[in-house]
Amino acid sequence: MATDIKDTVHAVEAAAVLKLLPARPQLLALGEPTHGADTLGELRNELFRQLVEQEGYRTIAIESDCLRGLVVDDYVTSGTGTLDDVMERGFSHEWFNASAPNRELVRWMRAYNDGRPASEQLRFAGFDGPLEMTGAASPRQSLTALHDYLAARVDAGLLPCGAETLDGLLGSDDRWTDPAAMTDPAQSAGQSAEARELRLLADDLVALLDEQRPHLIATTSREDWDRARLYGRTATGLLRYHFRMADASPARMTRLCALRDSMMADNLLALAERGPTLVHAHNSHLQREKSTMQMWQGPVEWWSAGALASARLGERYAFLATALGTMRHQGVDTPPPDTVEGILYALPEDRCVVDAPRLATALGDTRPAPRISPWFGYAPLDPAHLADSDGIVFVKDVPQR
Repeated sequence: MATDIKDTVHAVEAAAVLKLLPARPQLLALGEPTHGADTLGELRNELFRQLVEQEGYRTIAIESDCLRGLVVDDYVTSGTGTLDDVMERGFSHEWFNASAPNRELVRWMRAYNDGRPASEQLRFAGFDGPLEMTGAASPRQSLTALHDYLAARVDAGLLPCGAETLDGLLGSDDRWTDPAAMTDPAQSAGQSAEARELRLLADDLVALLDEQRPHLIATTSREDWDRARLYGRTATGLLRYHFRMADASPARMTRLCALRDSMMADNLLALAERGPTLVHAHNSHLQREKSTMQMWQGPVEWWSAGALASARLGERYAFLATALGTMRHQGVDTPPPDTVEGILYALPEDRCVVDAPRLATALGDTRPAPRISPWFGYAPLDPAHLADSDGIVFVKDVPQR
């Protein structure tokens, strides 16, 4: 499929990316079509450095546990802990804490922040829930942290319960984290009497946090209150997630996928309140159209975190999908020339950012063919949604590391 698209192609640089957008975004979402590729992490790091140094960005958010991300943020802002310890405890998902680009990102952020006032420091955030494909965390950490924050600052008579009541209802963490519950709803504690009571108490605690906002911010700080909000979002989100894990209906996996991305979206919207943020996650979590996945129960589809954030922020949300030419060590060879990736592979650049709406216009009525990946870990671009992203970052070849 020969077409002249050179006017849609630019260098992968912060200034070029922002020129593609109709407005300066609060959330600039950079997707990736596979996890664990160092090349993509290195590209993300370079783009973030340029956004920091040239455009005033101060926050990066990645697809990792939001509570573990606090460990990383404490390190990059105040030097709490060691780099090795932070890499071990501060990331979820097996490929993140072993990632060389993630380690370099954290090291660089700590060095950048050293000696700078808090108002100028870079911030790190995980925006995923404390979730894995094999299960979900206990709500203990988030729920007790929220309760502790409130108990230390408001009249005891306003609290819906004491710490001992929460502890008794939570019970052993093993009952929440049993991996068998992911495939067998009967193994989940999410619809037990204790779990139902915890959902009511979590809701009351979050309501109290909001009701006491002026007092809490005045007597602590906006930073502490925002962290308590994160605990509240996470506690209520986890309890909803566990409730759905105990659901035996055909919609179970659809609801679980939707709940995960809803938790992600809430975290992203909270970060957007703080300032311009670079977001990095899988394309499927950041795209504006519905996401789909083939599960053991059959196909599921749901609205992604990006779709939810975009619906709230409009032009203040921007999405760059990333596509690859080859990952030969995974059997992903040169893309067919009639696919989106094949058209981009014919360009001379090893990496570039493409104006996606203009590319769609340049291609006209001839829609590119879908690319089929022989490896389940790479998700090709859907040509039907070519114009739904603001740009496409294309990397021609990903070498094996």
